[in-house]
Formats: sequence, C-alpha cells, structure tokens
Amino acid sequence: MHGPGMSGWLLMVLCAATGAYCLLRMRSCSGPAREAAGAEALMGFGMAAMAVPATVFTPPRWHWVVYAAVFGAAAVHAVRPRRHAGRHLHHSVGCLAMIYMAAAMATGGGSGGHGGPATGGVPVVTGALLVYFSLYALRSGPRLLIPLTAAGGGALAMQTSPGSSSTLVPACRVSMAIAMLAMLLTL
Repeated sequence: MHGPGMSGWLLMVLCAATGAYCLLRMRSCSGPAREAAGAEALMGFGMAAMAVPATVFTPPRWHWVVYAAVFGAAAVHAVRPRRHAGRHLHHSVGCLAMIYMAAAMATGGGSGGHGGPATGGVPVVTGALLVYFSLYALRSGPRLLIPLTAAGGGALAMQTSPGSSSTLVPACRVSMAIAMLAMLLTL
C-alpha cells in the first residue's frame, strides 16, 4: 500500500490534516453531524497511519488485525438505521475498504512490502472499490468547484465563501476519496 517515500508522506499529511479538521469540527456540531465528523476523523487518521512509508515504520502483523477490528466496529456502527442513509453508506464502504486493505497487508500484500510478496488483494474487490471511489470523487468533486447559482442568471460562482465550513466538509470527503484511490492503486 505504501508507494514511494515522498508520495507516502504527502498522502499521510493530507489524511492527517483531514482527520484533524474533522476532529475539530466535532466540537462545533451535534447529533448526526457530530457522528459523521467523528467517523470521518477516524477514517482520516486511520488512512494517515496506513500511509506512513514502510521505510519509516513496518508494523507487526497483529497491527493489521487491530485495524480490521476498529474499522469493522466503525462499519457496524455506520450501518445502523438512521435518517441520513446515503452518507452512512459511504462511511460503511470506506470502513470496509480499510478492512480489506488491512487484510491484504496482514497477508503480505501491498507494493510497499510490509513483509511478503506484493499480492495486493483480490483484483475484483480492488477493482470494485476503485470504481466506487472514482465515481464518488468524480460525482462530488465538480460540485465543489463551480456550483451554479440560480440568482446570478446562470453565472458561475461559489455558493459559500471558500473558507467556510460548508465548503470544507465536502472537500474533506472528496480528498479522502481520492486518498483512498491512491491507497488502493498502490495496494
């Protein structure tokens, strides 16, 4: 899962920054929004830890079992019946992808070599996850850049200021989807 050193570090920083923002966001919201922010913080920090270059830290095999258990619990939590089913379905898919990558790493997979041949998991599952996260990023990404406003007579403009929370939340989700793509590609 770990690619060349520089890309691993950049991916780790991106995921850690996203996780930190989501953790800070938890303080300012409540209810389902708080739960979503917590799930996204867990995902961001988990992805950051998984992206640390193997030349710096090679975790023992039991580490991946703990990863699978934590994200398994998060996936079960995300599939509980709720009002906002779409976002929680995405959290479930993200958690299942983390479990899948942890299992691939535990069995010696991954191109960065945490000990073992680069098997990379089951190609069909990897492909399905790549398609899902690609479609998610391609569907959600453009909405961040140029949303149309009805009041402007069709003019292109940002609906909110670039630094506002309502702009950063979807941006964090898209950045984590793209980071997941990078991790799956290097699996």
